Order: sequence, then C-alpha cells, then structure tokens
Amino acid sequence: MSLFDGELDRPQSSSKTPPHGVAPPLAERMRPRSLEDYVGQEHLLGPGKPLRVQIERDDAGSMILWGPPGVGKTTLAKIIAETTKANFVEFSAVMSGIKEIKQVMASAEHAAEYRSRTILFVDEIHRFNKAQQDAFLPYVERGTIRLIGATTENPSFEIISALLSRCRVYVLQPLSEPQISTLLRKALEDKERGLGAMELNADDDALDLIAAYSSGDCRAAYNTLEVAAQLSDQSQKKIDKALAAEAVQQRVLMYDKSGEEHYNLISALHKSLRGSDPQAALYYLARMLVAGEEPLYVLRRLTRAAVEDIGMADPNALLQCLAAKEMYDFLGSPEGEIGIAQACLYLATAPKSNATYTAQKKAWRSAQETGSLMPPKHILNAPTKLMKNVGYGKGYAYDHDADEGFSGQNYWPEELEPQKFYQPTDRGFEAKVRERLEYWERRRKELQQSGEDAG
Repeated sequence: MSLFDGELDRPQSSSKTPPHGVAPPLAERMRPRSLEDYVGQEHLLGPGKPLRVQIERDDAGSMILWGPPGVGKTTLAKIIAETTKANFVEFSAVMSGIKEIKQVMASAEHAAEYRSRTILFVDEIHRFNKAQQDAFLPYVERGTIRLIGATTENPSFEIISALLSRCRVYVLQPLSEPQISTLLRKALEDKERGLGAMELNADDDALDLIAAYSSGDCRAAYNTLEVAAQLSDQSQKKIDKALAAEAVQQRVLMYDKSGEEHYNLISALHKSLRGSDPQAALYYLARMLVAGEEPLYVLRRLTRAAVEDIGMADPNALLQCLAAKEMYDFLGSPEGEIGIAQACLYLATAPKSNATYTAQKKAWRSAQETGSLMPPKHILNAPTKLMKNVGYGKGYAYDHDADEGFSGQNYWPEELEPQKFYQPTDRGFEAKVRERLEYWERRRKELQQSGEDAG
C-alpha cells in the first residue's frame, strides 16, 4: 500500500481531520492558507523578495527552512504546495526510516509519470542520519520530488553537504511581539476557525503579555491563549492581564541544550565576559541556567575563560571558578548557583589578558617542531657516575645561592635561541609580572656578558 494511494490526483489539505470529531488545537485551526494571510518573514516573502517571486513563478525548488519553533515553517511548506498545485506529503524524521523513505520515493516516481508533482515536507530533517539523508539525493537531483526540509538546527552542522548543495537554505526569524499580538486578536475574533464563538474580550496588555512570553513562537502563543480562554469566567467573558499571567505560568524559553541555541548562548556569555560587561554576562548565565543547562557545564566554560581571557592579569579568577564548583557540589541547586553567579561577575570585572592562552599555543607549537632537542647538560641531573663523567650537571648554578636568588644561566637547548612565548600585558597583576620579567631579562644579559668577559 503506497503512502500516495488514492491521494496523488489532488493537492493535500493543509489541515488534518481530527479523530472522532475532536477539534484540532487553535494553532492548527488558525494556520494561514495563503501568502496573503501569512504573517512574518517579510525578508523572504515581502513583495519582490526572492522566495515569494519563486513561489509566484512556480520556480521554488528544493529548500531547507531553518528557524526556531513556531515561526511558520510547516505552514509555509503547505502554502507553497497549495500555490504551485503540487501534491503535499508530510514526513516526520522522528517517526520514519529508510523503508518509509523508499516507499515515498517510489510513489513520487509513479506520480511523476503522470506529470504530477510532489512536494515532500520533512519535519525535523536534522534528525535523519547520513544514510537516511543520502537516500533523498538521487530523487532531488532528478527532480522527482521537491524536498522541503524544516529544521531548528544549523543546517551547516546537521545536513549532509551533498544534500545541502542541492537545496536553497532560507532562514526564518522569530515573529515580533506586535505580530503575535495581532494574530492573537485575530484568533479571538475569528468565528469560523478561532475563538470568536466564545465572544471573549481581551485587554491589549493581556495579549501583549502572552506575546512577550512566547519568545517569538506563535504556536506557543496560540496554546497559551487557548488555555486563557478555558480559564476565563464565562459570565464575564474577559481575559485580563492577571488571567493571561496565570495561563502563561512560566516563560517559554528558547533553548536546546544540544542544539544551536546552546552554542549561541555560551558564545554570548563567553564574549560578554571577555568584553568586561558583567550585566550582559549575568543575563546570558541566567538564560542558560533557568532554561535547564547543566551548571557544571557552565562552570567548566567559566573556568576556561578564567585562564584564556584573564590569566595572570588576575590569577584569583581561576580560584574563584574552582571555589564556585566546590560550592555547587556542596550545596547543589539553587543555592549553589549563587556561587556560579559570583564567579561570572568576578571574571567579567577582572582585568583581561590572553597572554597565558597565547603563550600556551606558541609553546605547544614550538614543542611539536623542536621536541627532540636535548636540554643543556648543566641543568640535567647526574644520578650515575657515567652521567657525571659526560658532563651532566656540570656548571649548574643553584639560584638560591646567587645574589638576588637569580643566577641568569641559560636553560634552553644549545641549538635553539631563547624564545618569547609569554608576553605579559600591563594590566592587573600581570603588570607586576611584566616588570619582574623585564628586570630578569636585563640581569640575565648582564650576568651572561660578565661571564663571557671573565672567560
């Protein structure tokens, strides 16, 4: 039995028939049916914009729609199918495998023989593995199907390059709060598909609250409005701000601990620390922890920043992070998160230097290039008589016995000129370290010169 049986002679409906007469959710009922009804994505669908022109010319090829939840990816795919008179087949990457893919492709080829075009919409396409994505390639290349994949993840990381090169990638943006408020008002007034039959009144600030707490996700906003409608007193038929707040319960946070938003926020946190903005750093820290990020992951990143971006400018930054980790291990959440916040603020307000990080990179590179060179014999131990006879340890100057505790001797392999990996800045504690190194460098030259003169 083909997935297309009995359905390939007409475009598929943009809404599904609910079982047993149960009304579909408000978000499904209010789904736009044409480009004129579609709200948002003006950068793609405004008059004269590339995607709109391609749809109107019936020239929309295979594509990847990349954007956060609830911005209209599925809706747009259905509108494209409706506008171009193509058969629309939905395919869930969560529920389907290679067997189902092959069945769909065979049916699409059969339809193509009768000049019937098929748009295959794959929701959450990033969940398909490489082999499953490979299965689409020959059919996309031949034009047997027009593939529209929807993903909340960065296609550069989640879609194989061969498939990505055959698809246009369109980035969809979160809807603005005014756009969502307008859609909510429309849903309240629509008697055919929306909540108009309930004859509810809603304060503007109530709808604005729901819009603000949806984080640009229109589906979440519709769901919240539907809850508010159910909670409303049928005698008053009123949705005020207090009722909206009760329906919201807690903010819809856009965060995926394993997805792109995870990397976006940790990047924003790290760069805010580096840029010495404690307010922004604390904001991104809160975004991550409130949304459920693992606190120890955040602590590991803070600890890295303590060395990479602060280093010797304030060595206590590293200690603050390790102490915060100890506090969190001891107290757990939520009390332990106060220590994480303090470490975050300490790093953001500390003097900055990447000299340690830069020095480590240079030293590692040098070690890879010159790792076989022998240290000078005078700094080698001589635990045996043979080693002593061949010169190990000969001429070593014990620094604590020298004037100022500094002998000025050479520690580098004879074949290698002394290198400068660590170059401290003039910020924070590192300024003192810089003065000390400059002094030792001058004394080393003086002592080595006097030794040569004496020789």
